[in-house]
Amino acid sequence: MVATIIPFGSELYFASLLSLDKYNNLLLLISASIGNILGSVFNWLCGYYVNYFIKKPWFPIKKNKIQKGTELFNKYGKWSLLLSWVPFIGDPITFAAGILRYSFLPFLILVSIGKVGRYLVIYFSILWAINIF
Repeated sequence: MVATIIPFGSELYFASLLSLDKYNNLLLLISASIGNILGSVFNWLCGYYVNYFIKKPWFPIKKNKIQKGTELFNKYGKWSLLLSWVPFIGDPITFAAGILRYSFLPFLILVSIGKVGRYLVIYFSILWAINIF
């Protein structure tokens, strides 16, 4: 859940690499998307197995954070996974999906739509900006 602590890092890096025009843009888009999707899968897995650790005194995540993510997921359901790219709320939502044992395949599809969509917006914004300047 490092992305929650330091948001926007991958977006800035992705935009910087695109603007250099030294790399294959499609490969950059695919790599950034897959990396972010895998981060959400990791959150889901952590949530899925959290019940084994949540009562341990060393467990680093506070119950109120887990409760907040769970409430968001319960309130908006599976569609909240489309917001998995949003800083500060995306990681708790994907974590809550794991806690609630939401099915993996629909999870992966919805998270992928959100994550790839975000990078497509950045991709086309950078290409548009490059063509203007």
